Amino acid sequence: MEFNINIEAPKEKVWKTLWNDQTYREWASAFAEGSCAETDWKKGSRVLFTDGKGSGMVATIVENKPNEFMSIKHLGTIKDGVEDLDSEESKQWAGAFENYTLRESGGKTVLHVEMGGADIPKEFEDYFLQTWPKALNKLKALSEN
Repeated sequence: MEFNINIEAPKEKVWKTLWNDQTYREWASAFAEGSCAETDWKKGSRVLFTDGKGSGMVATIVENKPNEFMSIKHLGTIKDGVEDLDSEESKQWAGAFENYTLRESGGKTVLHVEMGGADIPKEFEDYFLQTWPKALNKLKALSEN
C-alpha cells in the first residue's frame, strides 16, 4: 500500500509534525483516538504504538535520516498492556514495515508513505485504505499551520 500527499510546507516542518509527540498524537488519532508512540525515534530504538487503552503494536526504527526518510519495522502486538511477539496474530505483523519519504521542491513537500512486508489481513487492508488518507490530511493541516 502506498499513499502520497502534497503539503505546502518545507520538509523540516513536515518531519517535525510527523514525529513530535503532540502533533504525532493529533494526526495518528485518525487510526485510534488516544494513539501515541513511546520512543526516541532513533535508529535501532523500540517503539510502542498504543491506543491509550492497552492495545497496539511493538516495532523498531530501522532507519532515520532526518527530514528525508524513516523506516519502521513491526515486531508484534500489544494486548491488555502486554507485548506479544509469539501468537499467530502477532506473527502476521512481524516484518511489516512503514516507510516515510519526504521530498521537497520549491518549499513544498511530497510525503510518500509505503506499507508492506507482511500479509496484512484483509480487514486491516480495507481499514488502512480508508484511514491513511484521513491521517495524512490531518498531518497536512497541522504542517501547513
